[in-house]
Amino acid sequence: MVERRLTAGILAHVIMVLGVLIVAFPLYLAFVASTHTAQEIVQAPMPLLPGSHFWETYKAALFGRDAGAGSTAPVARMMWVSLVSALVITFGKIAISLLSAFAIVYFRFPFKGLCFWLIFITLMLPVEVRIGPTYQVVSDLGMLNSYAGLTVPLIASATATFLFRQFFLTVPDELVEAARMDGAGPMRFFKDILIPLSKTSIAALFVIQFIYGWNQYLWPLLATTSEDMHPVVIGIKRMIAGGDGQNEWNIVMATAILAMLPPAVVVMLMQKWFVKGLVDTEK
Repeated sequence: MVERRLTAGILAHVIMVLGVLIVAFPLYLAFVASTHTAQEIVQAPMPLLPGSHFWETYKAALFGRDAGAGSTAPVARMMWVSLVSALVITFGKIAISLLSAFAIVYFRFPFKGLCFWLIFITLMLPVEVRIGPTYQVVSDLGMLNSYAGLTVPLIASATATFLFRQFFLTVPDELVEAARMDGAGPMRFFKDILIPLSKTSIAALFVIQFIYGWNQYLWPLLATTSEDMHPVVIGIKRMIAGGDGQNEWNIVMATAILAMLPPAVVVMLMQKWFVKGLVDTEK
């Protein structure tokens, strides 16, 4: 039995290491490509070890360059736009979802059930379906090429509302009665009891929504025409020149590596809270 478990453990580790290598190899190639010149990358065979142009490549990517194929805009500006957009979308979704779920669960008003199902049905209407009317509204309000235009159409989430509603339904009624007897009003009950109880769910949603906001491509592609308001995901696409233009693949790969860093940092820093929020109700 012990030998069988030892063999199974070794086999599991071998499979896990192989899986990590398969997933990490493209990332390693991107990093290697970002440390060479554009001419060295296109030579055959492609170098498999890091080169000596790390700092100059990343400096050119972050702060822009004077000439080159495709977009030469600074990536630092694009990452700032992506960061602001992702944070506004994330905090907006969490705040609106908490309040809407709180109203649905703890308040009595006409057509409460209908309101919930109307919110729930919007899960079946992705951005791609309503993108035409949404663009018209944003354009009429003069919100194109602005942070408001990038974030407001994406700031509500039926999924998060549904998750918070399900969580609030599990809060014992005795807790509500105790807060009422203690003289707590609705907003004090919401702030002092529900928010602390929901912290793990909020943390898990923060990770999911931050990555969602950071990786937005289709909507920013329509809502922005100015290069100053392009998020980094669109910046990568614009760096790749069409036709006979010679792409600076070292800059493109450096930008791709930089674009992966903020979501990776968020996941690593909040990994414990993320897992706990998905599996633990903590009440």
